[in-house]
Amino acid sequence: MKTKGALLWGINEPWSVEEIELGDPREGEVQIRMEAAGMCHSDYHLVTGATPMPSFPVLGGHEGAGVVTKVGPNVKRLKEGDHVVLSFIPACGTCDPCTQGHSNLCDLGMGLLTGQSISDGSYRIQARGQNVIPMSLLGTFSPYMTVHEYSAVKIDEHIPFEVAALVGCGVTTGWGSATNVAQVRPGDTVAIVGVGGVGMAALQGAVVSGARNVIAIDPVAFKREQALKFGATHAYASLEEAIVPVMELTWGKMCHKVILTMGEMDGAMIDPALTLTAKTGTCVVTSMGKMSDMDVKMNLFLFAMLQKTLKGNVFGGANPRHEIPMLLDLYKSGQLNLQDMISNTYSLEQINEGYQDMLDGKNLRGVIRYTDADR
Repeated sequence: MKTKGALLWGINEPWSVEEIELGDPREGEVQIRMEAAGMCHSDYHLVTGATPMPSFPVLGGHEGAGVVTKVGPNVKRLKEGDHVVLSFIPACGTCDPCTQGHSNLCDLGMGLLTGQSISDGSYRIQARGQNVIPMSLLGTFSPYMTVHEYSAVKIDEHIPFEVAALVGCGVTTGWGSATNVAQVRPGDTVAIVGVGGVGMAALQGAVVSGARNVIAIDPVAFKREQALKFGATHAYASLEEAIVPVMELTWGKMCHKVILTMGEMDGAMIDPALTLTAKTGTCVVTSMGKMSDMDVKMNLFLFAMLQKTLKGNVFGGANPRHEIPMLLDLYKSGQLNLQDMISNTYSLEQINEGYQDMLDGKNLRGVIRYTDADR
């Protein structure tokens, strides 16, 4: 079918909304009419080249929700009419990581940036006569997608699509940063560094886990104000500004858990983050840096002598088939505030405006909302 999508044709170029050709579902695949797509900072890493792509063009978007409209052969979990959230990492359920409870590290993830479909290795999207690489084998910046059922999770049809879209990446990643990876416990003092979409979900995860103090750190005043509304007990503009007040707050013990959820990671931030981390405490790196960046600044003597832990994190350590519906259940019960995380909604044609708003600190999360006019 012919539809349209937001394409990136080169590094540091704007998104170009134009016609694309989308293939029908093949073995194990479904076609989805998209209703909403979250505008995650990870797609901006494609623009800057921080996440290198093997070729262009790229169809952006890896966070979204919609309705199944076509089903290919041998699809077992989904049917036409199902409401789904797209999981930015597929989960096959049978590889070693999946069977060990780490489906966020499913072996199929190795092909996410190749553009080659899980079903048969072919390219499912073309534009201007060229093969297109969809972000994370999804491409939610289009009103239609053809994806493998391993990348789609069925959800309650009563959940608003713009809310559901957020748990396909950012919310699940942030929440799991606190609950699964940092393993926040009742009484902990927790610092969240960077309180955009991912950080605000981590903050809520820490609050629900029973943290005594939740410290939000962000240079943007709007985000610090919002963090206090979402349950933060303290807010500071930088790591450096936070260190002395946290020392006074904790009688010199510092934070049991520090979670780094900035839009862009810099290796120079590790040392001040570890300074904020208590003895035997844990510092979790959720933020993405440049793939080419190999430099990290840290005091190795204090790291070892104070027995601290530095942990990586992808998708919040989540098992998406379990945790995506679970997080939406928490939303329905009022324990997880997703609606207020949506700062602004945009049409697909406004995608460059939406990303500029993100860079300007105006959004916790911007969401593209599709209408019949987009199709």
